[in-house]
Amino acid sequence: MRERALTELRRAVPFDAHVWTLTDPVTRIGTSPLADIPGLSWPDLPALIQARYLNRGTRWTDLVVGDGPVVWRRPDDVDVLTAVFADRFGCWAWLDLWRTSSSPFTSNERDLIASVAPFLTTALRSAQARTFTTPIPPPAGGPAVLVLGADLQVQVGTPAAREALHRLNPPDDPAVVEQAIPAAAYNLAAALVAAENGVPVGPPWSRVHLGAGRWITLRAARTAPDSDIAVTIEESTPAERLEVFALAHALTPREREILAELTTGADSRHIAQRLVLSEHTVNDHVKAVLAKTGASTRPTLLARVAGTG
Repeated sequence: MRERALTELRRAVPFDAHVWTLTDPVTRIGTSPLADIPGLSWPDLPALIQARYLNRGTRWTDLVVGDGPVVWRRPDDVDVLTAVFADRFGCWAWLDLWRTSSSPFTSNERDLIASVAPFLTTALRSAQARTFTTPIPPPAGGPAVLVLGADLQVQVGTPAAREALHRLNPPDDPAVVEQAIPAAAYNLAAALVAAENGVPVGPPWSRVHLGAGRWITLRAARTAPDSDIAVTIEESTPAERLEVFALAHALTPREREILAELTTGADSRHIAQRLVLSEHTVNDHVKAVLAKTGASTRPTLLARVAGTG
């Protein structure tokens, strides 16, 4: 969907490079970038990502509650138009369009991006919701850990981590098929560095769809003060899956509360007692949740949340 949208956007708003990154709806940390920056070498990628997280004022997190897309200038005189795709259910992605020509982005071009942002936000959120329709395959064996140095370059990684990153960001060049771009790890590490520098984006962890119904959670932490950064990759817990499932399906706070109770095995009578509601009201909320998620029955709904069917 992002690729098709970029093709259409380029016709109305020409650009020379782009970075369109999905984010965890709660932590707002980027994990699945779709990017094309001509001339950028892989060794320069960690520094570019880190600079983006440290650049307070033009980050996607600064625009979530702002007035829409902004245009700003990089130190190398590249014009950038930044848009965020967020709604009352979370932040789903951010987009940087680069223009290296002498003609800067215009206010009309910025307004055009602003006009389509709500529709793209809904499409991105709905795409995340559709990932819960496939049962989860058995997880791969072995711990998945990467260790990054002070420059965020990968020092060492386990086979399971490399396999996961390859699925998230497979290289475009078949000649380097063994070298997945660990952009997800760079984003987590950059978020950790930003927090340490007093300009946090969000807590340094993020959930991302790995494919085939699997959701994984990445976390970054120092191995010791002022030392390397370890990024772990694990299967998302039921609670972590539940939160993304509920937000992606646009459930209201009360509906999310009802869904959480359903996952414990509680029936309508017990939910009503716990939440001090009438049983009729609980059943109405359950009907709304079923309708929004496209599940025909409660068992089907719970199987989709858990990834078992």
